[in-house]
Amino acid sequence: MFIPNDVKTILNTLKNNGYESYIVGGSIRDFEIGLSLPKDYDITTNALPEEIISLFKKTVPTGIKHGTVTVIINGDGYEVTTYRIDGEYLDNRRPEHVTFVSSLKEDLARRDFTINALAFNEDDGLVDYFGGVKDLENKIIRAVGEPNKRFKEDALRMLRAIRFSARLNFNIEEKTLKAIKANCKLISNVSNERIRDELCKMLVSHNTTSALDLLKDTKLLEYILPELQIAVGFNQQNPHHDKDIFKHILAVVEKCPPELNLRVAGLLHDIAKPECFTIDTQGIGHFYGHDKKGVVLSEKILRRLKFDNKSIRDIKILVKEHMNVLTKPTDASVKRLINRVGADLIFDLFALQRADALGSRFNESRISEIDRVEEKTIQIIASKVPLSVKDLAVNGKDLIKQFSMKPGEEIGDMLKFLLVKVLEDPKLNIKEELLAIIYEKYIK
Repeated sequence: MFIPNDVKTILNTLKNNGYESYIVGGSIRDFEIGLSLPKDYDITTNALPEEIISLFKKTVPTGIKHGTVTVIINGDGYEVTTYRIDGEYLDNRRPEHVTFVSSLKEDLARRDFTINALAFNEDDGLVDYFGGVKDLENKIIRAVGEPNKRFKEDALRMLRAIRFSARLNFNIEEKTLKAIKANCKLISNVSNERIRDELCKMLVSHNTTSALDLLKDTKLLEYILPELQIAVGFNQQNPHHDKDIFKHILAVVEKCPPELNLRVAGLLHDIAKPECFTIDTQGIGHFYGHDKKGVVLSEKILRRLKFDNKSIRDIKILVKEHMNVLTKPTDASVKRLINRVGADLIFDLFALQRADALGSRFNESRISEIDRVEEKTIQIIASKVPLSVKDLAVNGKDLIKQFSMKPGEEIGDMLKFLLVKVLEDPKLNIKEELLAIIYEKYIK
């Protein structure tokens, strides 16, 4: 196994001072199945935390209560953790205490899955007490020991099993899968931040559909995204759709490029359809206003999952605008679209709209429409014409000074009015012209 020099330094320092030490976990797993070189190398040792600290010039006691010390080598941090066994788990999240032990096997026995319970150093080679190598060969996710116990210790492991399954294209072993179904309600004890992190990793995997289907089949979806659970099996009763809402959403997410906010927008773009469902006199289903209602519902979900404010803003814009495919794009209408969405987000919108079309029936004409709007957008952005208030030849200070006004909402309204004019006719974007327009409209 390739070992970076800094990691070798840590292993050799521990060895030369009489301690055992091994690389452990995900870096070995990824190396064994031929993924790109690992970025993170975790180390386990029989040295106690204070002994680790004494051996290295720079350390950070990042998790010293649980035996973890971060060793800093050449500016990079490496987690070094003392062999341990976990005490009782009372909250399905973390042990009440840990006990340091001298046995590598005892330490590996507490880990989640066999493929993560591998250890390696250059003297002993690969250490595999629980059949992790065989499970890697057979593409199996299997809990170490008794799966019910593993999931009761830390309920997040259920999501991790599904995430690894999607990322590696592995199957979850039958007994492990049954234990996830039996313990699904325990996910309610896990923090929303930890759930968000696992969900996000699933969404940017190469097998997102499998992950979301597993969340549904194990009933974890009911607890982490109940709003999406409602879409399962929901017949759209519309000739433009050949899938129920949930399967349509899965298809859209899969067709989106694997960029996180874009895939989250794909996940949420039709989240309000069940709430907006109506049937007309012909028996055809409609979802009027589901884009606007979806913005409200999306914000509720994203805030519950503790997404950052910028991501929430961007995802809401994509959800709100996903239906706005311009059938007859004029320069002015495309400029207004760019202004509403933002030049930094507009091409993500087109990607979402294409994915939405590909996940529906009769998509060829819709994709052609999106292509036309995108082509015109590229031309408009390249021409550097004004697209937002900040591109105007006047600003709020100019209006205040010219017309002896006070700062307030009226200034903003004036600038928005000017932008509408300039979007229609960019030649008006001259300071004197704009001031004259304001004089005629508001002052005279």
